[in-house]
Amino acid sequence: MAPVLIATVLKATEATAANYAFVTNQNGNSLSVINLNTRSEAARVSLPGAPAGVAVDAARGVFYTVSAGSKVVRKFGLARAEQQAERTLDGGPIGIAVSPDGQQVFVSDWYNARIWMLNAEGLTPADMIETGSAPAGLVVARDGSWLASADRDANQISVFDLPSRQLRHKIPTGLRPFGISLGPQGRLFTANVGSDTVTVADPVTGKVAATIPVGARPYAISFGAGAGFATNQYADTVSVFDLESLRVSATIDVGEYPEGIDATPDGKTLVVANWFSNTLSLIDAGTARVIAEIDTGDGPRAFGRFIATGYAEEK
Repeated sequence: MAPVLIATVLKATEATAANYAFVTNQNGNSLSVINLNTRSEAARVSLPGAPAGVAVDAARGVFYTVSAGSKVVRKFGLARAEQQAERTLDGGPIGIAVSPDGQQVFVSDWYNARIWMLNAEGLTPADMIETGSAPAGLVVARDGSWLASADRDANQISVFDLPSRQLRHKIPTGLRPFGISLGPQGRLFTANVGSDTVTVADPVTGKVAATIPVGARPYAISFGAGAGFATNQYADTVSVFDLESLRVSATIDVGEYPEGIDATPDGKTLVVANWFSNTLSLIDAGTARVIAEIDTGDGPRAFGRFIATGYAEEK
């Protein structure tokens, strides 16, 4: 019985360690659950309303999506991708983020220059914060002290004190910032689709640290192995930049029209959603090379944080 027991334990450990990508497919009105270990689609879930935004909360075993076409925010359990709650909003919901304690969900309203604050439990509205014009991507401080939005049509980042809901800074960026990410050193990075640049800024001081030229129409940014990775929609590439020198060190060919990008928890693999190719490109962060391509549903956007462990595991 001992060998059987050992094998069972090993299989359970392997399943627990598996990383999954929860990919919103806007054209296909679906969500692809991708096992990144086996490099295959584990499930496809119906998700009406042209879904785009996504945010995982692995600590609580849930994830959230935004269907921009129907204006519906949904909450799912990671274990089975089963819906737990939904809320229809007005305006133009697009980007989404979760507070570090898992109690609040933030959704940007593209049309009305504001951010909804929802209670995570049932997605009930709690408050609103006014931003600059056309807020898209959102990011929260690791300690929950501030919230930042990329205000595309205002060419700025808005940084808010979360406890007081007061504006701390309006930080100028390149033209039309869309995706926004928090780097490992605590700096903000925006992908500026109108100027083909990445803006690097300090959320505490409100100062711009650098502007990095990248490829055509950068959309989103993630990090791994001491580098930043920016998806370039029009160039079908990912620009790699060093986090110390803040200079591009490599350019990687990926699928057609890359959009969302996220890193596995260990930071060793970057996962890129290619909207026109209906694929994910997996990039080895250390070598800056594509190591796999995985099929998804139609029109993967994956705008936000979309990788976590936990699918097919009970919480």
